[in-house]
Amino acid sequence: MTQRPFWLAQALAAESAPPQPPLQGEVRADVCIVGGGFTGLWTAILCRQARPDWRIVVLEKDICGSGASGRNGGCMLTWSTKYLSLARLYGADEAQRLVAASEQAVHDIAAFCRRHGIDADIRLGGAVYAASSAAQHGALNQVLAALEQVGRNRWRALSDADTRAASGSALLRAGYHSPLAGSLQPARLVRGLLRVARAMGVLVYEHSAMTALAEHDTVVVSSAGGRVLASQAVLALNVDTPVHSPQLGRSVLRVSSDMIITEPVPELIQRLGLQRGQAVCDLRTFVHYWRSTPDGRLMLGKGGNHIAFGNRADGYFDGPGACRGQLQQALARFFPALAGVPLAQGWTGASDRSASGFPFFGQLPGYRRVLYGMGYSGNGVVQSYLGGQILSSQLLGGEHAWQHSPLLRGPLAQFPPEPLRWCGAMLVRGAIRRVEQAQDRNQLPAWLDTRLAALASMAGKAD
Repeated sequence: MTQRPFWLAQALAAESAPPQPPLQGEVRADVCIVGGGFTGLWTAILCRQARPDWRIVVLEKDICGSGASGRNGGCMLTWSTKYLSLARLYGADEAQRLVAASEQAVHDIAAFCRRHGIDADIRLGGAVYAASSAAQHGALNQVLAALEQVGRNRWRALSDADTRAASGSALLRAGYHSPLAGSLQPARLVRGLLRVARAMGVLVYEHSAMTALAEHDTVVVSSAGGRVLASQAVLALNVDTPVHSPQLGRSVLRVSSDMIITEPVPELIQRLGLQRGQAVCDLRTFVHYWRSTPDGRLMLGKGGNHIAFGNRADGYFDGPGACRGQLQQALARFFPALAGVPLAQGWTGASDRSASGFPFFGQLPGYRRVLYGMGYSGNGVVQSYLGGQILSSQLLGGEHAWQHSPLLRGPLAQFPPEPLRWCGAMLVRGAIRRVEQAQDRNQLPAWLDTRLAALASMAGKAD
């Protein structure tokens, strides 16, 4: 049996409810949601709150939390540092609205958990972004100046001493801190949302993978043991959506984010100043990110290590963490005091990196009553709550705050077809790695590598 990732194993150990049977027979519903992660469960809960008379069914292929929602780093980050990209793609007014919505979502998630007794280890210790090499200095200057100009800047510049104190690492310099962020235990949030959804009357069937999707007079969602006949449906499958809609396949890349977590060392975490649960990121393209846990562990991760050919769900994404050794070296570099601390586990999560760098939502191609949402691009803990708002508003109909949002236009950009997509992604990834390695040594990167690495920031350019 595949080892459960750390967060999910920890969350399951705290549960006492017996497992529920998978879908059997035929069930009728007003809404069928496929996917029991953050997006699917938030959508179900928000629909149920607005329409308690609706029969809502959620189908999950494994158990809720087994996918990306339960295995990510648990950093609650907003779209504020993406403001310039949002403005370029969607216009300044919408960019400001999306930044504000993402910042409000941090508080909304925390308030929901308090109200419903979900112990998700939420700590709103803010976020720290800082430079781990001289080349990263000033990376946020332009976007923070733009936020300041429109009155939306919530970031405060830190001295080098304050950066070290806030990040826990003497390697970081020239940092910024925002209070509108934090961290949580992602699998505990998923399992908590599952409990609340069921208590509200949402029917959630785990171990019930969708085997077929059809639309006649109703939407028919089939699994091995039965089927759901629904008035409307949502695919909340993120990077697995293209399996059921190849038209969306070129809109995302399946990219890994690899993580390690130490055994508890609360006294060291306290000494490093990381006990508030702040989320910390450096400013490279493939960021290092870390945060502590309430029991005194340190989680450290890094994105962009593996890119799947054709978005295939290969064994890398369910393995024990192929980058464990590389991450352990990074841990020792950032935190020499933790170099000898044993690791509890290493694991991998899949991120659906969209060609625009932002999620997108819409009507599934070829269907009239099936919606989808995907493309969180490594920023899904907070943004999936917004995804639940967008999808539930569409299902409920009528006038709503999201109806004119450009996020509902579907994908704004595409990657090239295979094999060009994978070859190009690997070429750019290799260049980024070499550029960052040179910068870490305070050396000038090769000209060609710099030009290739710059293509990563252009990937979000709309068609």
